[in-house]
Amino acid sequence: MRWDLGFLLLTLVAEIVGTVGGFGSSVFFVPIANFYFDFHHVLGLTAVLHLASNITKIALFRKGLHRPLLLTMGIPSVLFVLIGGWLTPYLSSQILELILGVFLTFFSLFFIIETKKTLLPTTKNAVLGGVFSGFSAGLMGTGGAIRGLTMAAFNLEKNVFIATSATIDLMIDASRTVVYAQNGYVTQDIIYAIPVLIGISLLGSGLGKLLLRYIDQNRFKQIALFLILGIGLLTLGKVILH
Repeated sequence: MRWDLGFLLLTLVAEIVGTVGGFGSSVFFVPIANFYFDFHHVLGLTAVLHLASNITKIALFRKGLHRPLLLTMGIPSVLFVLIGGWLTPYLSSQILELILGVFLTFFSLFFIIETKKTLLPTTKNAVLGGVFSGFSAGLMGTGGAIRGLTMAAFNLEKNVFIATSATIDLMIDASRTVVYAQNGYVTQDIIYAIPVLIGISLLGSGLGKLLLRYIDQNRFKQIALFLILGIGLLTLGKVILH
């Protein structure tokens, strides 16, 4: 695996944009890392990075948990991230890249067109959100956008939203890290890079929160969606060219 300044800077940008846009960094980080590393190793890298990052978030916002959502979203998320993770050895990197590219493209197009689309705050939607976000995280490395969309329906206070999302994310990452390690995706290079990537993650999150004071978030979300669309199309183009 090769680490260079360009990758580290793009990781920082992914953290900033993910924080300001409200989609989470993995929706940007996974396709960016995919241009540098084999997709299976990207899965391991993302899981280990997020595992450490979410521990920090929980420590900062531990008093704001929404316990009903931890059960209705968290349990199906863990079950289906295991299923998604177990499937990855049976799919080639190119197939996984193709699935990711299609997902990012259609996800972004849907919300660019359906600007007023929202979910109802029901137990059924919470469970389904957990199922799809968990399976997506296990198979493609990113499921935070689906989880964020589902949780937004419950109109949670900011600190409660962050703490609950981070706790569910921690449950997902702890589960898939075990599966990915068994699959051989968590290498020594990834483990050695954890301190640097955690530092970038914390810096990016801090800068993102600072920018939120000066940027209209709804407008920025639209910009972020177009960025996701561009990344999705680039990912599809990479698969097609190969």
